[in-house]
Amino acid sequence: MNETLLLAIILIPSLIVAIVFHEVAHGWVANMLGDPTAKERRRLSLNPLRHVDPMGTIII
Repeated sequence: MNETLLLAIILIPSLIVAIVFHEVAHGWVANMLGDPTAKERRRLSLNPLRHVDPMGTIII
């Protein structure tokens, strides 16, 4: 197997998990400090699809 492909297979899921945990932590802290936006938008979930913003995805 190509070394680059193997690296991508390992890094991409790891990156997704890390980003999701990071965003959940942002939402949790904001909620604890009185900003209920993340909770209202149901982003205090470990489901990666909850953290995908359609407009942001199109722009990027």
